[in-house]
Amino acid sequence: MTRAGQIPTTLDRPLLGVGLMLGFCIVAPMGDAMAKILGQSVPLGVLLFVRFAVQAIVLIPLVLLTGRHWKMRGRLLRLTALRTALHIVGIGAMFSALQYLPLADAVAIAFVMPFLMLLLGKYVLGEEVGPRRIYACIVGFIGTLLVIQPSFANVGLPALLPLVVAVVFSLFMLVTRQIAKETDPIGLQAVSGVMAVVFMAPLLWLARDSGFAPLELIRPNSTEWSMLIAIGLLGTFAHLLMTWSLRYAPSATLAPMQYLEIPFATIIGWLVFRDLPNGLAALGILVTISAGLYIVIRERATARAIVANVAPPAA
Repeated sequence: MTRAGQIPTTLDRPLLGVGLMLGFCIVAPMGDAMAKILGQSVPLGVLLFVRFAVQAIVLIPLVLLTGRHWKMRGRLLRLTALRTALHIVGIGAMFSALQYLPLADAVAIAFVMPFLMLLLGKYVLGEEVGPRRIYACIVGFIGTLLVIQPSFANVGLPALLPLVVAVVFSLFMLVTRQIAKETDPIGLQAVSGVMAVVFMAPLLWLARDSGFAPLELIRPNSTEWSMLIAIGLLGTFAHLLMTWSLRYAPSATLAPMQYLEIPFATIIGWLVFRDLPNGLAALGILVTISAGLYIVIRERATARAIVANVAPPAA
């Protein structure tokens, strides 16, 4: 018997998992593109508030109807609150970056996150990380710098915002690792949506007359409301696609596919904004993807060696 929200291992269907992850790689940059458009007329605070409010409105009924586990207390509640705060900051930094950078550049720079996660695993969690994976991290970061350089020359410090996204979401994933085995993923996201609304509502109300533009309260028009709700739905749906993909296929199979988000972001960025990375940024994107895929391959080889009860390869 399985608990609500769990998929029996007998239902493992890698092809379906791959398809769901492909859907995530398409849906996520679509939401980012809409945020880039809407960010020109709607303050950041309103964007974030509606994004998480929609998440809560969509997922709470799903949690209640399926009997998923969602009640939290003590350490678990505190870590979920920290995770929610990191989620707000991370999405806020990404939405801000999109106001200055082409979509593909912002997404590609944020993909320094896997390298940061590897380093955090080594130095914070004490995980074994071999020298070749460390070298791959260095190469991947160099690729990221190649993407940043032309953007930094054009817009200055805002070009570093995707690095903030990467750092914050690395910490976000680190916290998620600590509570993943104790929570249902959809229940966790529902609770996070509620927490985000509770965090942000008083902040927006208190800052409404402060003159600080990102936290200004406005009354969106009908078109803006439609796009705000769409951003919330796309963000929630993208997360569900990723969650469901991991239910049907192992993470080792799906990890390389996440890099497809970069070319999809490039296509969407060109179709909507007529933005394309310049030659240096394109080279940096290729270097970043190559280094990331190398790390994925080494992680897979190490995991297989551990399962086979043999010494893992020197990675």
